[in-house]
Amino acid sequence: MSEAAEWETAPRAPVDVSAQAATFGRVNYEPLLHIVLHQPEIPQNTGNIGRTCVALGAKLWLVRPLGFRLDERSLKRAGLDYWRHLDWQAVDHWPALCEQLDPAQMWFFTKFAERNYTSASFERGSVLVFGSETSGLPPTIREAFEARCLRIPCRDDVRSLNLSVSAAVAGYEAARQIALA
Repeated sequence: MSEAAEWETAPRAPVDVSAQAATFGRVNYEPLLHIVLHQPEIPQNTGNIGRTCVALGAKLWLVRPLGFRLDERSLKRAGLDYWRHLDWQAVDHWPALCEQLDPAQMWFFTKFAERNYTSASFERGSVLVFGSETSGLPPTIREAFEARCLRIPCRDDVRSLNLSVSAAVAGYEAARQIALA
């Protein structure tokens, strides 16, 4: 039976991923990267990004407020059974994140940036920051870090890429650069 089919037949009780993380503990390695979601709104995107983080060996950071509860079934479903392998942390607001991660290592992804994401030099420990699905990064953050803002190009017919797609594109470019360093 596939993972998806197993999920469909599983009991429908909510899964508290925060309790699950405490049960399974944190991973025992330094993360290759940090992926930050600033006020994400859609649990499926966050679950998919968590799965990508596990594949990359990246740590996921969630900046509150979130548009969902961390025990939502859709979050678990999107991450399937990978969530227990995810190193993640939620912080209450942007300043709390900046106290824990060095802003000098941060790269900010926004459709308003002029600089292409492939022109950045990523290194181990780089921090990739993404805004919410509907609003992106707040102007105050974009303006404060304008020189570190990056864009993933796409045709004019598309407003922007899906958040989970953007995180995967950027994460794998960073991992490619780090592996080649």
